[in-house]
Amino acid sequence: MDKINAYRKIIKDIFTLYAETRIPVNHPNPGYQLIFDEARDSYLLYRTGWKEDIRRVHFCVFHVDIKDDKVWVQEDATDFDLVGELEEKGIPKQDIVLGFHAPYKRPYSGYAVS
Repeated sequence: MDKINAYRKIIKDIFTLYAETRIPVNHPNPGYQLIFDEARDSYLLYRTGWKEDIRRVHFCVFHVDIKDDKVWVQEDATDFDLVGELEEKGIPKQDIVLGFHAPYKRPYSGYAVS
């Protein structure tokens, strides 16, 4: 399996596991929506639904893109260590860009700059 296909699988596995294990049994709604666009290498996990049938819930939990052979973490709206999980599953630091940091901060992050 080539590097990009391995990265795709790692991202999808992490997102899927997160979505399957983070739903409280007594409050399954709102739930999660997995959005995997392999043609454009864009991967999202959305929290979506209704809370108490009166408040709409719709926000991006994770957003990761693969661009120029690098994994760009665009959004992580959790206290879950998404970047650490990507590393643990085999994506090296030099292939991870913290896209949620301004470009001038990236050289100080210990990760790829772009």
